[in-house]
Amino acid sequence: MQKSPDAFRTISEAADELDLPQHVLRFWETRFKQIKPLKRGGGRRYYRPDDVQLLSGIRYLLYDEGFTIKGVQKILKEHGARHVIAIGEKGAIEPVAPVGALTNGDGADQENQDVQNGHQADARPDMSSEITVNEAIEIAKKAGVTDTYSRARLNEALTELLECKRILEDAVKSKSE
Repeated sequence: MQKSPDAFRTISEAADELDLPQHVLRFWETRFKQIKPLKRGGGRRYYRPDDVQLLSGIRYLLYDEGFTIKGVQKILKEHGARHVIAIGEKGAIEPVAPVGALTNGDGADQENQDVQNGHQADARPDMSSEITVNEAIEIAKKAGVTDTYSRARLNEALTELLECKRILEDAVKSKSE
């Protein structure tokens, strides 16, 4: 008889489902404060479905993506358990460039972001030196950055640099007027 997907799992059931030894799950409880199985009399652990999904995401990051425990702790701290659960469900880390960070080459994405932020499109500085998402990915690959999480982090850094560039160009433009 198989349990419902919403049913709680014992440590042996969770370990079997994740293809991990039970002692690894106990160890991870000491390293990841987000893992909180219910403990009944005698210390018996019961994992909620969300606990198992979180463990699956942690397992994926550690074993498939090659992250360290500190690296996974950092992801959990910065992005939360839901992000790691999503990674476990998808089986991949999706690179996410913040809205308006990189364009498709025609500047439309930046223009939409400017309108959302209350800026007029014609007041925007020249962004002709802005690179596209595909160009940024190719640059990251050439630099030896192959995992998607690192590429996403580089996208975030690029976004910040582009915003700094925009601010500097605005300052220079307003000073010359």
